[in-house]
Amino acid sequence: MKFTVSSTQLLALMQSMGRVIAAKNSLQILENVLFQLEGNNLILTASDSETTVMTQIEVAGEGEGKVACPAKLLIDTLKEFPEQPLTFNIDDQNFSMNIVSPNGTYAFVGINGQEYPQMQQPEEGEMHTFVISAQTLLDALNVTVFCTADDPLRPVMNGVFFDLDEEKITLVATDAHRLVRYINTSSHTEVPAHFILPKKPANLLRSLLAKEDGDVTIFFNEKSVRFEFGATLISCRQIEGRFPNYNAVIPTNNERKITIDRLTVLNAAKRVNVFSNQGTGLIKFELTENQIHISAQDIDFSTSAEETISCSYDGEPMNIGFKAQFLIEILAAIQSQEVILELKDSSRAGLILPFENKENENVVMLLMPMLLND
Repeated sequence: MKFTVSSTQLLALMQSMGRVIAAKNSLQILENVLFQLEGNNLILTASDSETTVMTQIEVAGEGEGKVACPAKLLIDTLKEFPEQPLTFNIDDQNFSMNIVSPNGTYAFVGINGQEYPQMQQPEEGEMHTFVISAQTLLDALNVTVFCTADDPLRPVMNGVFFDLDEEKITLVATDAHRLVRYINTSSHTEVPAHFILPKKPANLLRSLLAKEDGDVTIFFNEKSVRFEFGATLISCRQIEGRFPNYNAVIPTNNERKITIDRLTVLNAAKRVNVFSNQGTGLIKFELTENQIHISAQDIDFSTSAEETISCSYDGEPMNIGFKAQFLIEILAAIQSQEVILELKDSSRAGLILPFENKENENVVMLLMPMLLND
């Protein structure tokens, strides 16, 4: 078989597909991307046995067939080409491959595509389905994925929890130190349902949805979940287990409310964090009327830093400590120009909320404090 394709288009697809391929695979063939030519459609498939992504691109093709191409070799090669047409010549007998550019030829050997594992199809009638706009799903993942954990002892926290009902969809992520809850009332399902999407396919979705402007159809059952949009399909196993009762840990009676410019406090936290203890990453907030004094120190290296920034606050003075990196990541994920910090006392979780939510959205971010020595 033979096909001609744009070098930059193929590179963009290969780089997205490469996110699926694991560093170490149980099957050597999974280090490859499957090329399947059907007329003028080139279908690409990549998998790590738990997550599979399939997409397609229009090419000038001759013949039909399947071949598994070494992903790293192909990506490294395509990176060095400017935008130009590349012709792939593939021998259907021994799977030798030649890439022909206007200036040269590059030869390597693929693997019989028939040996590539097939995507498992769920049984008919057991799938739930709902449709969501690509932009809504992208917004939801952007504010939740960063908060997922990497905890082998609590695998349910290593993904994003989708809680669906007749009125809204809710996405939640937590690592036990912080929590994000995203609610969108423009999407809903006919019957209540839920599933946990692992972090890896969630990040893959983020990278692919950035270029989509249509709808995403989501199919799921008790074991797997599948996303279909445009010419792309992503299928993965769910994380099995019971997600924590997230609503129970979100405080509702915080008396202290501080309104502050998001970028001001974000940049101040970044600067002060440079001087914090590298083991704890603790930064201290001292709240007084219309001011926040942010400070950090590392006694071992005799370093310290402090900044005072303006805010809107008229409550009692209070000191509270946060892990700087967690606070920075939360503030970076919020899109609102201003944020509201809601606090009860120095030992209870604080809430960080956008001052203005997008239409039909509600975002709540929770951050546990750190113990202060003073």
